[in-house]
Amino acid sequence: MAVEQKITCSNIWKLFGPDEKRIIKNLDKNLSIKEVQEKTGHVVAVKDVSFSIVKGETFVVMGLSGSGKSTLVRCISRLIEPTSGTVKMDDTDVTKMSNSELLDLRRNKMSMVFQHFGLFPHRTVIENIGYGLEIRGSKKQDRLDKSMEVLKMVGLEGWHNNYPRELSGGMQQRVGLARALAVDPEILIFDEPFSALDPLIRREMQDELLKIQDKLQKTMVFITHDFLEAIKMGDHIAIMKDGEVSQVGTPEEIVANPIDQYVKDFCEDVPKYKVLSAGKVMRKDCCDDTKKLYSSKADCIPDNSKIETLIDKLVDTDKKFPVICSETGDLLGEIDRSIVMKSMRSAS
Repeated sequence: MAVEQKITCSNIWKLFGPDEKRIIKNLDKNLSIKEVQEKTGHVVAVKDVSFSIVKGETFVVMGLSGSGKSTLVRCISRLIEPTSGTVKMDDTDVTKMSNSELLDLRRNKMSMVFQHFGLFPHRTVIENIGYGLEIRGSKKQDRLDKSMEVLKMVGLEGWHNNYPRELSGGMQQRVGLARALAVDPEILIFDEPFSALDPLIRREMQDELLKIQDKLQKTMVFITHDFLEAIKMGDHIAIMKDGEVSQVGTPEEIVANPIDQYVKDFCEDVPKYKVLSAGKVMRKDCCDDTKKLYSSKADCIPDNSKIETLIDKLVDTDKKFPVICSETGDLLGEIDRSIVMKSMRSAS
């Protein structure tokens, strides 16, 4: 089955300065961002970034403050105009859209959720949720019905007539999420939506969004500076530093094989057994007992099984278990207690 690309970014640059379009035409692309600033007086916020986002996945853009992650994502929606490069959604080049086409895109195809909730203080919860439908021109009863539907989805049933000031921070962010969902967008963009929340509420909101995503399968772009949040939320992660993407991969690929010291530093404190699968840590050479188990189709473990789910089964026995391909059933290797124990250490 072919993978459908929903968003494709190609060679995105963003310079800040008085003459960015002229500068980029003659720029030596091998210069560091410091050298560009010294030679041209322009600041490089995003440097030659390319990646694709698959329809229905959550793609996390992760990096420290000043890494360029928010600027990059604003280039995708053209809240900030990229200096050069292209952004395509499906087969449409967003960078070539007119203002009216861009307005239509933001009203009908894309929604954004920000760290600061941006709710209207003079409107009730239900009126805030229905705002996007209102400016789209939906009938009052239709937008009320849809708003009540998503209100229930985000766990705020019964709060429809309250005002934002009467809600906690976590509840206000739920309203912001509901407002984004109410217009039924194909693409949802989250700009550090939970970073201002207390840790417990933050985890609750992460879990809530994962449940909603499991049900709706929207294409989501999620910005964060928190690597633990990134590996929890993302199907793929792009890690940024100094305006460039250091590495793109699944959480498992990044934790198992960090590309450089910068990425490796993020991975140091990650509970790897929550991320890695049997196929990543297995021993490829199988002993005779493992081969016999495989032949009898007994105690086989699919290669995509997370280590976290295997602990109870493996930790109290010396037995070796066959690891099989989840798609074909072929024998790939074996796994045992020693491998699981090693993967449970922070540094492997």
